[in-house]
Amino acid sequence: MDVVMLTGVGLLTGVTTVLFGFGGGFVAVPVVVWADAALGGDAMRVATATSALVMVVNAGFATAVTPRRVLAALRGSRPLLVLLAAGASAGALATRLAPAGPVRWAFIAYVALTVADLLLRPGFLRPAVRSGPGEDAPRPLPALLGAPVGAVAAFLGVGGSVMTVPAMRRAGHPMQVATALANPLTLAIALPATAVSLVTATVPAAMDAHVRLLGLIDLRAASALLLGALPVIAVLRRRPPRIPDRAHAWGYIGLLTAVTAAMLCAA
Repeated sequence: MDVVMLTGVGLLTGVTTVLFGFGGGFVAVPVVVWADAALGGDAMRVATATSALVMVVNAGFATAVTPRRVLAALRGSRPLLVLLAAGASAGALATRLAPAGPVRWAFIAYVALTVADLLLRPGFLRPAVRSGPGEDAPRPLPALLGAPVGAVAAFLGVGGSVMTVPAMRRAGHPMQVATALANPLTLAIALPATAVSLVTATVPAAMDAHVRLLGLIDLRAASALLLGALPVIAVLRRRPPRIPDRAHAWGYIGLLTAVTAAMLCAA
């Protein structure tokens, strides 16, 4: 039953990867926490590590099939990508040392605060009004955001899209472009986080709970999630649905709200 549930959630992560730039991240974390509940306090560590691997594959595949003209918006963003990776390495190391309980509540608090910010602050649902020649063109993300974004994303397992999509939206990108660009940025975060997870010692409770881990990654859960996600990504990238920009933004907020509720139920 766990595998069936994980595969079903994998279908959802495929949809969210294409529509919202969520390569797995916080969509996968609650379900892996639930599936590996027998690990007790270590379930959150395993969930964040497993979601990082899922994000690598999903975000990498989604990036590979994204039109080059869309990815061109990231031209000149190498310093940002390097700092995202550096921050993610530090965040992944930190989460191995932090108590699992506070990390789970930090996850919930961060996503809840993000929802409040998107609803209350102009620029996401209500695009900021600009004046002056050339000010309608989207602005690049500051490279200095890379380190803190990467660290927080890897530490909590939320994926970079929770921070990069709102930032790119407020920088002037429509939702369709902002969510597509979130995938290569997520890949820069998830790769080092996965590498750290693979070389980290497994948790002692795994053997008693009959959970097979590679480092901190639950390969069974990751495989089931990817089995559901990859075909969906392939189909939706070829025939992306046409969603009005404002409805797209509301859908993003609705998904964040649903994930917060799921984590509260699992807490």
